[in-house]
Amino acid sequence: MLRVLDVAEDRKEESLAELLHRIPEEQREEVAAVAIDMWEPYINAVESLLPEVDIVHDKFHIAKYLGEAVDKVRKTEHKSLLKDGSEDLKGTKYLWLTNPMNWTDEQRQQFRELKNKGLKVGRAWTLKEMFSDFWGYRYEKPARNFFKKWYCWATHARLTPLADVAKKLKRHLDNILTYLKHRITNAVAEGLNSKIQQIKSAARGFRNFENFRIAILFFCGKLDMYPHKSQ
Repeated sequence: MLRVLDVAEDRKEESLAELLHRIPEEQREEVAAVAIDMWEPYINAVESLLPEVDIVHDKFHIAKYLGEAVDKVRKTEHKSLLKDGSEDLKGTKYLWLTNPMNWTDEQRQQFRELKNKGLKVGRAWTLKEMFSDFWGYRYEKPARNFFKKWYCWATHARLTPLADVAKKLKRHLDNILTYLKHRITNAVAEGLNSKIQQIKSAARGFRNFENFRIAILFFCGKLDMYPHKSQ
């Protein structure tokens, strides 16, 4: 059963540690892996409270980092092109951020027209798409070899935002490779987060965090609301 167990008010290490402490020790001992992003306070809290657990850095957050890097390249290049009187990248933001499988016919045509212009954002987009092959590996050694090659391409492409993300991924590579073993992501948590934002929007905000927390647990905690018969 997938549900929200509890909610912290902020993203501090102490807040996550407190949440983990609320899980009974015998249940914590059964945890095999935890999917989190690369936020250092989260990593520190998990390593402290669950030292034997594998940390799995979420593939969707990694895709987000790569997408943001591509967009930074696009913005910089767009400004440069405008100075030269070119509007090639005008209105193309979502072209580079949308999965090609979800492109409209118009976007496919637009991409075909741009791909042969030697744009920096095109190189950045290619590197982003290439990294998706990493998730198809089953064994650590070939996955490491793939990353080594991709890292070399990303750091020598003269695209600073992509190089920065590549270096970040390299620092956390061991906890990215754990995905090959556990195949878990934050997809469910992101779905719950969307529902939580709907709760917040419907209430037009909450006066304090505790009221917000109660609402989240009521709607997303799958609590047993039926009265129990006394024995």
